[in-house]
Amino acid sequence: MTTIPTPATFDADALRRAFEQRDVTLLASLYADDATLEFVDAEHTPSRPQRIEGRDAIDAHITDLFARDMTHGIEDVVVGDDALGYSLRCAYPDGTRVVCVATATLRDGRIARQVAAQAWDAA
Repeated sequence: MTTIPTPATFDADALRRAFEQRDVTLLASLYADDATLEFVDAEHTPSRPQRIEGRDAIDAHITDLFARDMTHGIEDVVVGDDALGYSLRCAYPDGTRVVCVATATLRDGRIARQVAAQAWDAA
């Protein structure tokens, strides 16, 4: 009998819970240990994006993000065999809003590479 391996699937519900509950451990678990994140925004242009690489840097990034006084809500999530896309809306208590749209390459059901564009209300 031949067994056909099935690829691990990405847990979109865990992504939602992690952001909504500000769960550092859960969100970090969705990234591969050698993952790379790239962010483009007003401060980090496409030619000089913010790059976050590896487990320690990703954990520090998520810890910093969830330490901020703001809410996070995932709106749209699309998952394929080896790709992910999602949109995230955030709000600070002073009314400032942030939108982040991300795409990612998946490996073994975890994010291996993510590229995100984010924008926020002017101060």
